[in-house]
Amino acid sequence: MLNQYRDIGKKVLNPISDFLVKHKVQPNYLSVFSLISAILAAFFYIKLFVIYSALLIFLNALFDALDGEVARKQGLEDRKGDFVDHLIDRYSDVFIFSGIAFSLYVPIWLGLIAIIGVLLTSYLGTQAQAIDVGRVYSGFLGRADRLVLLIISSIFLALTPTEYLGFNIMEWTFIIIAILSNLTVLQRFLYVWKKLG
Repeated sequence: MLNQYRDIGKKVLNPISDFLVKHKVQPNYLSVFSLISAILAAFFYIKLFVIYSALLIFLNALFDALDGEVARKQGLEDRKGDFVDHLIDRYSDVFIFSGIAFSLYVPIWLGLIAIIGVLLTSYLGTQAQAIDVGRVYSGFLGRADRLVLLIISSIFLALTPTEYLGFNIMEWTFIIIAILSNLTVLQRFLYVWKKLG
């Protein structure tokens, strides 16, 4: 859903990416920082320090948004960078969602369903490009949507660890992500299938 505001996001990040380009920061460093942020977020979820995890997920999203912009402005944008960026994104997703799944905040079965939906959503987006349909970002829930939901729910969980209808806010978030991610998989599948005739 948030993908439709991608251009607005680029304008907001322009001053930061210009600063990084001016100081010749390599985009690969930003990609590595995004992965490190995801690993640390997972660690703090397991240790039950959710507010730190919320900050680290924000940093993961920020570095992930900046690496491509910096690469483009430095004239370093290429298929290798795109390939590595997607690999790091998937590792980041697995670390973050596994960290929550192995914490006390959600049951592990719910975490696994969410992880399956998250990975298949991303897989179909890039697989469409691999068969010449073009990269697919559409659907109920993309990566940016998931990260925003996790940041918000982590902050709420830190402030009010209350249960609603038997589930805490993180469990409700995982239920939403599990359902909408798997529906997004179906959406993208049908879109690509139609494009293939």
